[in-house]
Amino acid sequence: MNRQSDVLLVDGYNIIGAWPELARLKETGLEEARDRLLDMLADYQGFTGLQVYVIFDAYRVPGLGATFRQYKITVVYTKEKETADECIERLVVQLTRRGRNIHVATSDMVEQHVAFGKGALRISARELLIDIGQNRKQINKTVSSDQIQKKNPLDGILSLDVRSRLERLRRGKD
Repeated sequence: MNRQSDVLLVDGYNIIGAWPELARLKETGLEEARDRLLDMLADYQGFTGLQVYVIFDAYRVPGLGATFRQYKITVVYTKEKETADECIERLVVQLTRRGRNIHVATSDMVEQHVAFGKGALRISARELLIDIGQNRKQINKTVSSDQIQKKNPLDGILSLDVRSRLERLRRGKD
């Protein structure tokens, strides 16, 4: 799989409801759960090279919808009377026409089947969470490895604060 040309479409509220950590956050505030999801997906995108879109359902919210970038992730709020599923289906068609490999992350079985029928690959919420966890372990292993210090002579002389700021810039968080 050529991850650089792959796209991951994430059904935001479906994932929030399916992941225990985010479901707990949602109980105290939906905004916190959305922010945590975007933070986790930003790290995932940075590690995998996937282009990540997160689609939030605004079906009952009046307006034209909104699309913006956060942490280099494309965040889409659907327009009035459009569900996240409809938006995902539209994006699958648009992006496959451009020759992209599309992966749809949702635990909605109907949406998985529809997306698959339109040419996308399916990923359940559980599979995505496992993949993110494995990537996080790999990142921690790589960061703690002595090989990085051998390959990067600056690493030994930069303060932790400077390294942290550079890493946040690299991930688009500053």
